[in-house]
Amino acid sequence: MLVIASRGSQLALWQAHWVERQLTAAGRVCRIEIIKTTGDKITDVPLAKVGTKGLFTKEIEEALLDGRADLAVHSLKDLPTELPEGLVLAAVPEREDPRDAVVGRPLADLPAGARVGTSSLRRAAQLRKLRGDLTVESVRGNLDTRLRKLDEGRYDAILLAAAGLKRLGWGGRIAEILSPEVMCPAVGQGALAIETRASGPGFDACAALDHAATHAAVTAERGLLVALGGGCQVPIGAHATVDGGRLLLKAMVASPDGAELVRGECEGAVAEAELIGRKLGAELLHRGARQILERVYE
Repeated sequence: MLVIASRGSQLALWQAHWVERQLTAAGRVCRIEIIKTTGDKITDVPLAKVGTKGLFTKEIEEALLDGRADLAVHSLKDLPTELPEGLVLAAVPEREDPRDAVVGRPLADLPAGARVGTSSLRRAAQLRKLRGDLTVESVRGNLDTRLRKLDEGRYDAILLAAAGLKRLGWGGRIAEILSPEVMCPAVGQGALAIETRASGPGFDACAALDHAATHAAVTAERGLLVALGGGCQVPIGAHATVDGGRLLLKAMVASPDGAELVRGECEGAVAEAELIGRKLGAELLHRGARQILERVYE
């Protein structure tokens, strides 16, 4: 029997059950093991202030390494670019919508001073650039918790990943989808990561779930993150698309207040996905991203 490790949130379990269904259809017997992570235990502090890499993955990876689990399902944007020795990114299934969504009211309909909630430094920085007249506030909690806080009137709108809303059947609550040109998504947003030991039954079972174009796109995005030296909670956005054998990567780095924003793009062969990411990261650093990131890390 294959043991699938997952966080216990509604969205995490949806993702784990989706993988379980794919493996069951392929003739595998599976069960899901819920593991509480450090990020799940810290609910009253903005993520950007916690600053721990692997906030939502560390305890799950420990279960993989000591054999309590055969595979783990993560939101790929939570997975650090550097994995513990002995673990690999075994598969990246086809991506859901990578874009950000506004729930509540479209941005253009919000009056000056309206309260907009987000847990992401990246979203907050770009929102301040777009609408400096809005009040950007932190909102933590699982997806259903954030939606409840909106419904209680604590915010006029909240920003969330479109993928999570669609996966949980809440796509109808989306007031506006923000294009990547307006709100550059997080690295890996909308994609799942299946992490396993470097060899064994978990690795073997997951190979068929990999989607080559999605894997290439997120490889480029993660390559950019490596070049920038960024973690999951810094104001960095990246969005890669694959068309035939070509990959186009667009990215941005912003100061937390949105006053400074550096954008760039790079295109190349799909086979050079990671190189494209690293090349664009180096270019952004040269064009001012280095100074922005140094201030964030101070």
